[in-house]
Amino acid sequence: MTFDPTLAAVRFGTGLSPRFTRPVGVESILTDLSGPDEIREAIAIAGFNDAKPSHATVTWMDRAAKAALETPDEAQAMQAREVVRDQVRVVRRQHHLATIGRALDAPLGLRERLVAFWADHFTVVRRPFQTAHLVTSFVEDAIRPHVTGSFAAMLRGVVTHPMMLIYLQQTRSTGPDSPVGQQRNLGLNENLARELLELHLLGVDGQYSQADVRELAELLTGLSYTDRRGFFYDPNRAEPGGETVVGLPFGADATLDNVLEAMDILAILPGTAEHLAWKMAVHFVSDDPDDDLVAAMAEGFGADGDLMGMTAAMLRHPAAWTPQRDKVRTPQQFITAGLRALGVTGNAVMAIDQKLYQQMLTRPLSLMGQPWETPIGPDGWPEDAESWIIPQGMAGRISWAMQLPRRIVTDLPDPREFVDHALGSLAGEDVRFAAAAAENRAEGVGVVLASAAFQRR
Repeated sequence: MTFDPTLAAVRFGTGLSPRFTRPVGVESILTDLSGPDEIREAIAIAGFNDAKPSHATVTWMDRAAKAALETPDEAQAMQAREVVRDQVRVVRRQHHLATIGRALDAPLGLRERLVAFWADHFTVVRRPFQTAHLVTSFVEDAIRPHVTGSFAAMLRGVVTHPMMLIYLQQTRSTGPDSPVGQQRNLGLNENLARELLELHLLGVDGQYSQADVRELAELLTGLSYTDRRGFFYDPNRAEPGGETVVGLPFGADATLDNVLEAMDILAILPGTAEHLAWKMAVHFVSDDPDDDLVAAMAEGFGADGDLMGMTAAMLRHPAAWTPQRDKVRTPQQFITAGLRALGVTGNAVMAIDQKLYQQMLTRPLSLMGQPWETPIGPDGWPEDAESWIIPQGMAGRISWAMQLPRRIVTDLPDPREFVDHALGSLAGEDVRFAAAAAENRAEGVGVVLASAAFQRR
């Protein structure tokens, strides 16, 4: 099992494209990945603090509208809130299109795949209206800068980000013995601590107990956010005294530095390395990954939590290049790969109007089972193929393949050539025959995109 340029683009990238040559080897991929993030500069996405409208504005407008109910100011307040809601919808659509635009304009797209993987690992779910346009901003702030760097740095960014604190209600967590806890009879919220141990660090079957969850929850008290102050650490809400998590003692002082130091230590535990290596191998290679591949990736993660090292270990391992393609593209990956195969550019996607956005992305993704930034819970989207190959989802994929390309591309390619654009050497004779036998270009392109070969990576 050796390097295959077509498989590289399909399994580790965002799909084949007639606009880009295929990679020549693993080391060239890694060299490109370790370089500057040029796509981020070319297609900008605002972070949480720079988003317009801001979270503070949206929250204030919502509260003002509710306060004005059954008063003479109700109609005006409702109208003002609706204006802001429209702005939120526009920004959310722009973020979605920019995310796809980056995946289309990246020569390979491995960085975009890594961003999506880690964003799903640290899932935050949008709240209607208040944070509907800020999930992508969270990814831009806390995830993207670290996908080739330190996992500890990524973890720090996540646990101090307003979106994670809001989503898992960490802002409500108060040490029972803290000054505020004593005065107001408030207590812990264990959501963030539980998800950190269960999902983000050690895994569901990791070596931790309920006592560890509670101790970590006590350690995390003090992490907070308000619209006025932004993120801050509140020692008056922090549980006093030291905590012990998975047998490790952490400082007795109620300070942000102690919390961040604990994140640094938990981020590089052997159990963390094993869980992350397994999860990444499952995402990129197989639902049942090779044990030696996982071990090599955990070793690449090393004692410093090196995410670039783990990615490099994966790409350099023979098991990563097995020709058997067990993984199924998620709906978002399927549509992105389809657009790439058609040669669509990032600028073209970002220029589409709201109507085409609804037709090309919003409705199809919902029908296929992956509405944009709306997973059911903090464990993100499913990885197994069976979750995506279901009747309704397949109907949505076939419908998109047969109907949407002609609305997006004015001059569709010859289906016989398109097979190579979309699948290259991965196309079987059945797909090539069906494409050549199609009555028209739209049907031929649709046959290729709807094929089982195109669904798998």
